[in-house]
Amino acid sequence: MFSAALFCQVLLATAAFAIPTSRERLARRVARRSVGTHLAHPKISSTTARATNVDSALSNVTDPQYSSSCAGAVLVAQSGTFKSVTGTFTIPNPRKPSGSSGTHSASAWVSIDGDTCGSAVLQTGIDLTVSSGGTSFDAWYEWFPDFAHDFSGISLSAGNSITVTVTATSRTGGTATIVNHSTGQQVSHSFSGQPALCQKNAEWIVEDLAERSLGLAPLASLGSFTFTNASAATGNGPDTFTPSDAIIIDLKRDGRVLSDVSTSNSSVTITYIGP
Repeated sequence: MFSAALFCQVLLATAAFAIPTSRERLARRVARRSVGTHLAHPKISSTTARATNVDSALSNVTDPQYSSSCAGAVLVAQSGTFKSVTGTFTIPNPRKPSGSSGTHSASAWVSIDGDTCGSAVLQTGIDLTVSSGGTSFDAWYEWFPDFAHDFSGISLSAGNSITVTVTATSRTGGTATIVNHSTGQQVSHSFSGQPALCQKNAEWIVEDLAERSLGLAPLASLGSFTFTNASAATGNGPDTFTPSDAIIIDLKRDGRVLSDVSTSNSSVTITYIGP
């Protein structure tokens, strides 16, 4: 994403003529998450350097940072701060950018860690894919460095209202939960005995599922995508942080900024402004 470790670069194979099957999409997610190359992708240089202040609750900059593979917002704090991260969104119809063809994908997720701590990351979200055969959606959970796993027992469609939440009950255990308010379905996975989180980062991200230099599926446009009811809890009574305190990350490629990210006390909006 940004800083020394970037939790946004992934591997996804291209399917040009049909919607990939669930098994195929799972295999691609396993591949892209398991190789770990997303942890070695540095942020794009910004004219403003971010300082980390472990003596205060949060460290922040007003100018955006840039990534070649994702956009969104991240809170950075001292170790042991974040116990849960949540956000709600309406699933959009993914679209191919103007003049493009083939398969395009994107992923929307929340996480604990991944920016200034990449040794372990707890996250959950959905993948969105559009091809000549139509659109498809997958819900997943992950405790990196293990790869992501698909949830079963939940159906997803464009227009559904979805809440994604990760909760760390300890540094080595927790839960990932997705609720589909439109269908009444809820799925959750519990973790224990995992590599230790730092609990330094809380993140709301839309991610490109491919690296174009590898000839893989390019980014799908999600239009204007908003996480609402977005917050990060500390576990200390009512203490919570809001996205208004977050560092903004914009997607930038070939010298061109492709996203416009804004935050408020309860939301993160990521607007695609590419071709």
